[in-house]
Formats: sequence, C-alpha cells, structure tokens
Amino acid sequence: MKIKSKNDDLEKLRIDIRDVTSDIIFQVKKRMKLSEEIGEIKKRLNIDVQDERVEQDVRKAVLKLSDKIGIDPDFSRRLLNILLMESIRLQQKKQREDELGDIPEKRETHLDIFRKAKQLEDSGKEIIHMEVGEPDFAPPKNVKKALVRAFDLGQYHYTETRGISKLCEAIAKKVGNSVAKEQVIITPGARFAVFATITSLLKAGDEMVTIEPAWPAYRECADFVGARTKVIDTTIKSKWTPDIKDLEATINDNTKMLVLNYPNNPTGKVLNDKTLLKVLSLARDRGIYLLSDEVYSDYAFNGFKSVLEYQYEKAITISSFSKAYAMTGFRIGYAIANREILAKIAKVQATAMTSVAEPIQYSALAALRVEPKQYAKYIKERLNFVTDKLQRIGLTFVYPDGAMYVFPELQNHPSVGDDITLINKLLRAGVAIAPGSGFGANYRDFVRISACQPRRLLEKGLHILSNALTSGE
Repeated sequence: MKIKSKNDDLEKLRIDIRDVTSDIIFQVKKRMKLSEEIGEIKKRLNIDVQDERVEQDVRKAVLKLSDKIGIDPDFSRRLLNILLMESIRLQQKKQREDELGDIPEKRETHLDIFRKAKQLEDSGKEIIHMEVGEPDFAPPKNVKKALVRAFDLGQYHYTETRGISKLCEAIAKKVGNSVAKEQVIITPGARFAVFATITSLLKAGDEMVTIEPAWPAYRECADFVGARTKVIDTTIKSKWTPDIKDLEATINDNTKMLVLNYPNNPTGKVLNDKTLLKVLSLARDRGIYLLSDEVYSDYAFNGFKSVLEYQYEKAITISSFSKAYAMTGFRIGYAIANREILAKIAKVQATAMTSVAEPIQYSALAALRVEPKQYAKYIKERLNFVTDKLQRIGLTFVYPDGAMYVFPELQNHPSVGDDITLINKLLRAGVAIAPGSGFGANYRDFVRISACQPRRLLEKGLHILSNALTSGE
C-alpha cells in the first residue's frame, strides 16, 4: 500500500493555488471586459470616466466583504485600486482611440518643449527660452572658490549617504523650527528627493493626492511604483486656492500621501495661513504623509510659511539649491523629515547612487553663507515686467505670490487653439514656453511663462507671443 507523504500534500496545495490563481485571472479578464462596455456607454452619454461616488460604493462593499471573510482591509484596498486604475486606463484608452484612431494621447511637459527647443537650436535656430525655470545669473562667487578648494583639500570621495555632517547641520540651522541635522538628507536635486520620498513610502495600489495645476514629477513618481494619483483641481476664478471640502471628500482610507507645492509651480500661488492650517489639520486627522515641495520658498513675495513651522510628524519638506542659488546644474537638494521616514528615503538613495558628490556638497555649504534675497529681487522685477506686458496683450492671470512664472489663460484668444498648438507656432517663431496641460489635464487653455531671462529677451519673446495671438496662420 502506498503511503501518502508530506510532499504529496504540498504538491496538491500547489496545484490548488495554481487553479485558484487561474480563476482570479479569468475573473479579472471578465471585469476588464465589463469595464470596456461601461466605457462605451459613458462615451455615448458624455459621462466622465472617473466617478468618485461609484468608486466609494465599490470600496465600501469590498471592505465589508474583507471584514466578513477575514482579509486584511489594507491589502483589499490596494488590490481594488489596482483594478480601478486598470479600468480607468482601458476606458480612457478606448475613448482616445475612438477620437484619434491609433494615435496615443501624450501629455507634453515643459521638459518635452525644452528638448524640442534644444533640437531646433542644434539645427541653427535661435530660441528664447521661457519654458524652464532656470535662472540666467551665476551662482555666488564663493561657490566657485569652494569647488576649487574641495579639489585642493582632496574632498572628492564617497560620503555618508545622508550627506556631510557640516552641510546637514547648516541646513538644519537655516530652516530652524527645531530641526536636527539627523533629520536632513542631501539629495541629487529636489527631483530625486521627491522620487525617493514617494517610492519609499508608497506601494502599488496606494493613493496619493495632488493639487493641480502641479509639477508633473509627482504623478510620474507615483506611476513608477504603481500608486494611484487623485487630483484636486483649482481654478483661476478661485485664485488657485484648493477647495478644502473637495480635498476632504477625495481623501479616503487608501490615501497615504498628500502633496503640496507652494509657492506653486506653475501658478506662483502661496496658500494663506488659514487654508494651510486646514490642510495640515486634515492630514493629521487622517494620519497621512504630507510631502511639501518648497523649492521656491526663497522666491516667495507674499506670506509664505513652511510646513516645518507646524511640527507635523509625518511631513516631508523638500527644497533645493537650484533656484535659490542658481545652481541648477550642480544637482543638489535636500529633504527634511523625522528619523524613521528619513531612514526609508536614505535606503532608496543608498541603493540608487550612494551619495551626492562631495565637492558639490562643499559648494552648497559655501552657498548657504550668502543671502539669496538679491536673486529674488531680480526675479520679482522680471515678473513685474512680464505681467505688465501680458496685461497689455490682454491675457488673464493671477499675479504670482512667488516662484518664477506666470500662468496666463488663453480663453480670450480661441483662434490660437489649445496650448500645444500655440506652443508649436511659437517654436517656429523662435520662442519656447511651457504647456498648461503638462501641469494637469484640465489646463489646455493655459501656458506657463518663465521670467528667467534678461529683460531684452523677455520683451522680444513677449512681442512674438503677442503677434502669435493676434495673427492667423
């Protein structure tokens, strides 16, 4: 008689798991088919693909079932979000194919326009760059001295992943608010700080909330890990102030992070203290991470307050030397957070690139000895010049509270088409500006204009813009 072994039991369980997994895949396929059919009906009825009310109903039903059968609700929420994200993708893809044939819709960003402009320059065409936020003035002179001195002193080796102690200490002292140097990590630019924060704190199926218009990197980083981005749209009518009720309704049990970017890129908006307090209170009540990108804080003209002042234990504050000290090519920024969060960010950085170059860190340390207010004065003067010209052209905008940009609306000039149509026309004429749709799908009637050029080039570029708005082609 054959004796049943433990290996036989193991093999049977493995076969059962394969069968169950196959059943799950078949059911997912069935769900996707149903989603496509729903998408067809929504298109005929001109209904938005996403419906928050319906999603909430599905989420409640899933959580109720999870509780009944004993499945971790956090896992259920993340799994549901993966399914919802795929349903939305299929429905949107179907609508685009119906509208554009086989042409996929691509959301062009300011970097896409920058690349196009550079290609035109390589072919010999002169381009006025008003699409990127890159100061045209040089870094402080002592930065150059610090680079040379670092070489002479042999300061060109690996450093601790979080950065050299002197720089971390100097940043902690600069920002104040009882920040310790152990709460600071030096990163290769603010962009990597954003990437390391999002990828270390979010998992596939988690949700992140952004307030648009917004720098596109937040969504791109969330997409990288399979997290879902929920959007709160703001309007020029509300002067780019987010509706707290909308924000509260959007955050659910699966929301893990809220992203703030003030002074805002692209609008230059700064939240007033009352609104910021409400946002902080909401984050605290829900226990979610608050990522505050404060890269433009040194270019704030009206009432800016750092999130650091509110002492929220789950806040991550990010900044950079790129804007404040005109050190874009140095690629050095930093993040500030509690020690537990910082350890997770540091793990991503150690895995990806060990540490920021030591000479660059010493150059940043030198920059901190300089007061950057003079640079902010330059940009403020240029913004005044740009906004005055835009008013004469007849474009509508909200005067920026900070940053380096103006975000005008094209509504009074319907003959130019959407933002991309206008931008391509301007590129042919020798001017590059950024598309509003790169900062959010609902901003195709806007463009972002950077004030990071000398006045003579700004004047020439705005003259070309005025002609493009008033002349047919």
